[in-house]
Amino acid sequence: MATTFRTLLLLLTFSGSLVSTLGHGIGINYGQIANNLPPPSHVVSLLKALNMSRVKLYDADPNVLTAFANSNVEFIIGLGNEYMEKMTDPVQAQTWIQQHVQPYISQTKITCITVGNEILTSNDAQLMSYLLPAMQTMYTSLENLGLSKEVYVTTAHSTGILSNSFPPSAGAFRQDLAQYIQRILGFHSQTGSPFLINAYPFFAYKDNPGQVSLEYVLFEPNPGMRDPVTNLKYDNMLYAQIDAVYTAIKAMGHTDIQVKVSETGWPSKGDPNEVGASADNARLYNTNMLNRIQQTQGTPAKPSVPIDIYVFALFNENLKPGPSISITISINITITRLSSTCKHGLFSFKEKCLIFL
Repeated sequence: MATTFRTLLLLLTFSGSLVSTLGHGIGINYGQIANNLPPPSHVVSLLKALNMSRVKLYDADPNVLTAFANSNVEFIIGLGNEYMEKMTDPVQAQTWIQQHVQPYISQTKITCITVGNEILTSNDAQLMSYLLPAMQTMYTSLENLGLSKEVYVTTAHSTGILSNSFPPSAGAFRQDLAQYIQRILGFHSQTGSPFLINAYPFFAYKDNPGQVSLEYVLFEPNPGMRDPVTNLKYDNMLYAQIDAVYTAIKAMGHTDIQVKVSETGWPSKGDPNEVGASADNARLYNTNMLNRIQQTQGTPAKPSVPIDIYVFALFNENLKPGPSISITISINITITRLSSTCKHGLFSFKEKCLIFL
């Protein structure tokens, strides 16, 4: 991605019909571990043009929250894993909310706080022990400040918390995590907050391309699979993963908790051994998935519950540590010099190009 935003143009490709409904059930992850991103004020214009009304942050950046004031965009803000121990202290939790939520919520709609990200698969027992107390303390602090009806408290998990996800009717949480998950589910049931899952069908394909159909994970036409217990047919892996989580939650005695997808996406490139990581596959996954979501249909097991999803991510983050795939598994909105075509866009539609200065 180019580094001088002022001299470049943002080029996107999509259909007018998709733009008009893109906000329905769809949000975007907005990470900022980079030195080449446009300023938040430009991002406001971009998301308005895309009719995107929901954004998930990994922090509570005051510059972003201020830029989006009176924009009608609603935010999930985040507490990094490094805050877990501090947030078990009621004084520090309330101070954090007073500094990061109260000054902005009258003009910028903040609807949720994620306390940590994928902590239960961090293999850090101490960090895992802090998670629920931190969530509880944050919720109590919101109650004390009169904000608990406006702002949910939750946390995001990877699909690695599942011991089994296939078929969906056999979905189950890992036994070694049951002591944590059972209590977290109790918190969700008590407060009405959603259970967030980061779901990436790409990884299942990458690990076993000989057994997993690429068409199945990309929402392309395919024979699908039928759950032998429920007889429900699945034509894509993402919906099967969501229903596996619902099954696992039900097995722990809860049927009143909504599952939301806090991250999903496909890498536009990766390391040489990352099978399937390509710009074409990323475009197919994002386009097909967003087209499906805008139909406001649920999963086979939850047909009346529309899918609620946040795509990862708005920008590639060039300073993000880790293998290249962790950096590029994103929507990859391309910043490029003016071109006569729209071939660099995220979506494969050809009806319209929008160019933003």
